[in-house]
Amino acid sequence: MQNVPIAMSQPDPARPRSHAGSAERTARRAAEAALEKKAENLVLVDLRDKATYADFLVICSGTNERQLEAVADAVEKSLHEAGQRLIGSEGARGSRWVLLDFGDVVVHVFHQEERAYYDLEGLWSDAKVTRPK
Repeated sequence: MQNVPIAMSQPDPARPRSHAGSAERTARRAAEAALEKKAENLVLVDLRDKATYADFLVICSGTNERQLEAVADAVEKSLHEAGQRLIGSEGARGSRWVLLDFGDVVVHVFHQEERAYYDLEGLWSDAKVTRPK
C-alpha cells in the first residue's frame, strides 16, 4: 500500500470562501474594527497554506468581558457592512472568549488569561503571523 500525501491546503467545499485577496482584506478590516475598540496584542495568522477551515485567524485580547463584547460587536458590525456573512459564533455576554466565524476568516477575542492558556499562536507557530498597525 502506498502512502498518499494529503493536501492540507485544499479548501473545504462545505465552507463559504472568497478570493484569497478578499480573505486578507476581510481579516484586516476585522483587525481595524477590533483595534478601534482598544483590542490588545492583535495578530493575523495566515493559514492559507496550513489549514482547510480558514485562510486567516484574527486573534486579539481584552482586559474584561465588557471590552471583549465591544470588540466582537464592532468586528461583526464592520464585516456585516462590508457584506460578510457571520456563519457562527461561540461565547456570549460575560464570556471570556468569543469566536466569530466568517468562513475564510475566524476571529478570536480572548480575555488575556484564556489567550495564554489556549496559545493559538503556538499551535500555528509555523504560519506567518503579522501585527497590523
